[in-house]
Amino acid sequence: MTDPSNDAATLRQARIDLAAALRWAERHGFSEAICNHFSFMVPGTTDRFLINPQGRHWREITASSLLLVGSDGKLIEGDAPPEPTAFYIHWRLHVAAPQARCVLHTHMPYATALTMLEEPEIVPALQTSLMFHDQVAYDPDYNGLAFDESEGDRMASKLGNRSVLMLANHGVIVTGQTVHEAYDRLYYLERACMTQVLAMSAGKRLKLVKPEVARKTAEQMASAVNAKQTYGHFEALKRILDKEAPDYRH
Repeated sequence: MTDPSNDAATLRQARIDLAAALRWAERHGFSEAICNHFSFMVPGTTDRFLINPQGRHWREITASSLLLVGSDGKLIEGDAPPEPTAFYIHWRLHVAAPQARCVLHTHMPYATALTMLEEPEIVPALQTSLMFHDQVAYDPDYNGLAFDESEGDRMASKLGNRSVLMLANHGVIVTGQTVHEAYDRLYYLERACMTQVLAMSAGKRLKLVKPEVARKTAEQMASAVNAKQTYGHFEALKRILDKEAPDYRH
């Protein structure tokens, strides 16, 4: 049996998937200039991950332009080492959180808008929001840029065993076992936050779903059927890129 960590095809597919996620994040309005990073532990490994390079707009990212980085922060493949804050945040999350094989960090507008509030919680007032029932952690302390491992470790401790971390005055971190899972979660998180911000702007009280119904619906959404939906969503996005911007695979 082939060891996935030494399988060129496995690494190649991981590169394609992560490049597609970055391309679609830009198309969906989740990106901010050349800032923020997406990373993915190479399947079958625990000591290396892919991450987008510093200075590249997400619209121009390709599979081959992604950096392959080791656990010591040194470059394995690519043009230059990763931006320091990206390494300190992403690698420490990968190490500390088993659910964080893929780590997506953005300043996407609606989710980030909630992190600017004294009460940033995503409330159970919409079916889409129920996907995140008991899956969101909140970091209330903004400490500036992450220039050492301690800040990454602090964020990882705040995330715990949940899949989303809302960073006060900053943005969001979304995790998943695969790129498919993480990107689907990122997309629906921004949709949930967008509709909540729009509803809050009406200045009226939000109608909340009953806790027992919220919990049941979250369990339904986490079922095997939803896993198939998650996979199908990202594969559909890749098919669109294959038609409209196939260079992402290069």
